Amino acid sequence: MLPSLPEAARGKRGRALERVGLRTKLNPNGGVMKLKLQVSLLAVVSLSAVSAYAQENAPKVDVFAGYSYVQANPGVTGVDSFHLHGGSASVAYNIRNWLGGVADFGGYTNGNILNTHTSGTFSTYLFGPRVSYRHYSRITPFGQVLFGVAHANAAAFSTANTQNAFTMTAGGGLDYKLFDHFAIRPFQAEYLMTRFAEGTLGTRTQNNLRVSTGFLVRF
Repeated sequence: MLPSLPEAARGKRGRALERVGLRTKLNPNGGVMKLKLQVSLLAVVSLSAVSAYAQENAPKVDVFAGYSYVQANPGVTGVDSFHLHGGSASVAYNIRNWLGGVADFGGYTNGNILNTHTSGTFSTYLFGPRVSYRHYSRITPFGQVLFGVAHANAAAFSTANTQNAFTMTAGGGLDYKLFDHFAIRPFQAEYLMTRFAEGTLGTRTQNNLRVSTGFLVRF
């Protein structure tokens, strides 16, 4: 004898519940695993977006201007070092978020070199690469190596005429962003090598120090 309609419905419902129970036993964490996968994918997408945004924040151009102090160390034994004061300016074009090219120009003077009552000046024209670490919201440390030409008047190194010489710098500094397009450079310290002639002794190597501070405009 066939079962009544309510009994048949109850049988179908029981079999459906058995199948659901079987799937639950076979994969009790299916729902949790699916949720974890969705959260993980969302996290990856979010991190990728943040990373792309951080790279886009690097300015294309940095323009610096400020004060520079130079300690000049003559290459002749027994001759004292002397100090020069002046200014420097540079333009940096950022090819990548971490890599840029720099053009740097500076001029420095001392009105009384080693109490000789003579005024010595020299200037530098430098070009080269800069590497920046842009992983902080406001602080950007950097390092650079620049090469170029230096020009000195006769009094700077006691020569008969003005002279040009090979020069290079190696060092780095720190920029602090105040606003989106304006930052300060608390310090920039570099080894500054020049190859000027000194007196009548011919070309010597001067192992100098340059320290600068100033401000930047960013585009």
